[in-house]
Amino acid sequence: MATVLITGTSSGIGLATALELARAGHRVVATMRKPERCPQLAETAAAEGLTLEVKQMDVDSDESVAACFAEQRARGVSIDVLVNNAGIEKHGAIEELRMDEIRAVMETNYFGALRCIQQVVRAMRTRGSGCIINVTSLSGKIASTPLGAYAASKFALEAASEALAQELKPFGVRVAVVEPGIIDTPMPRAIKNQPPSEYRQGRHLAALFHASLQHPTPPTVVAGVIRDVIESGTWKLRHPAGPDAGPFLQWRATLTDEEWIERNSLDTEGYREHIKRDFGIDLEL
Repeated sequence: MATVLITGTSSGIGLATALELARAGHRVVATMRKPERCPQLAETAAAEGLTLEVKQMDVDSDESVAACFAEQRARGVSIDVLVNNAGIEKHGAIEELRMDEIRAVMETNYFGALRCIQQVVRAMRTRGSGCIINVTSLSGKIASTPLGAYAASKFALEAASEALAQELKPFGVRVAVVEPGIIDTPMPRAIKNQPPSEYRQGRHLAALFHASLQHPTPPTVVAGVIRDVIESGTWKLRHPAGPDAGPFLQWRATLTDEEWIERNSLDTEGYREHIKRDFGIDLEL
């Protein structure tokens, strides 16, 4: 069994993954910015007798990340698997988002993952084993407004992961990217709360998310994919997660860049028609 450190475990995919792995017998270090806001994980672990400890860590902070990993090393804990899951999302057109909002998304989703990677990679490389799993998104492969800032952070993490995999394979360290589709977590449900905008695409994407969440995919599905990556020993880099992930990626692959831009520039009726034609979904717009 592996010792796994997971970031962003207060809800959604991170919480589900922490429980999935602990229940499977792995030793889990579950980190989050404010553990007092999510007593559920520690309470569940205690009730079930799981080998899981909750630790405070803010991936936006060099000091917080360094302190958390230093504590583990001081206790003689060797991290076998790092799961970078912590993420935030700010939706809005590029014109309308404030620069501090854009920076915050990149700080958590991209730089936060790199901070944690740099804390474990030397030890993994030295001992010739280990696994780094970066949770991105379909937005790491498909850019859609009003998720431009979020997609940029996930595109960046995908690129860094691909480079990291090349660097670490000669040392026996695996790197994997898990790409969830639309999963029933607080983040996609927040998409429906669209602020007033001159851009209609926000309403379109919110309607698509709303339709998808009528038959929700729970975060345990993604947790299962992460567990499989860890336990299978696979060297495969990218792992779409969820029933819609593969179809969305295939759909995007059939379109040129210009066709993709054109489809996402349609007026409301045109967008509704093409989603109905391509996916059989009636959007409420």
